[in-house]
Amino acid sequence: MKVLAFNGSPHKNGGTYTAIRMMADELEKQGIETEIIHVGGSVIRGCTACGWCGKTGSGACVFNDDLVNECIEKSKSADGIILGSPVYYSGIAGTMKSFLDRFFYAGKTLQFKVGASVVSLRRAGAVDTFQQLNNYFHLRNIILTPGHYWNAVHGSFAEQVQQDEEGAQLMRALGRNMAWLLHALEYSKGTVPLPEVEPRIYTNFIR
Repeated sequence: MKVLAFNGSPHKNGGTYTAIRMMADELEKQGIETEIIHVGGSVIRGCTACGWCGKTGSGACVFNDDLVNECIEKSKSADGIILGSPVYYSGIAGTMKSFLDRFFYAGKTLQFKVGASVVSLRRAGAVDTFQQLNNYFHLRNIILTPGHYWNAVHGSFAEQVQQDEEGAQLMRALGRNMAWLLHALEYSKGTVPLPEVEPRIYTNFIR
């Protein structure tokens, strides 16, 4: 089994990476490969709502000059997805937001994978950013990994994050919980069918 983790921080080995790495260590102890992809250091344009991905049914974004389509392709063989972002003005870092908008809108093969979100921050805005990340999972039928608190680590640098004992425990527990859920789903394959997914109904409030 394999998990893809997206590091949305501009700092490749900063606090967000450190949190993801804590999770990855637990996953790898249980035989689950984890690939961490550094998204935050890239130049990624936002979604332009052109609709090309839906009209063509390609499962890819019309823009093919950055990480998005490569990551969509990688996600097809992944069993789990981790989203990690630092807190910028009480929200997702800008490059990560652009990546997620296109990755989740164009990527059509994510449903019923296992997902987990983590945030890193100095002081405040964790819950807002955590909820924003989870919104992407809810819109793609992704199964959220349970935890015993909001998944956040505190510190301005990787070294400070490592000193956040409660945050480190959250990441370890999240990694173990994700491994348990992945193994449980793998065990049920061929025995418990996936739920029926009805065609989406789109409405608006204009009369």
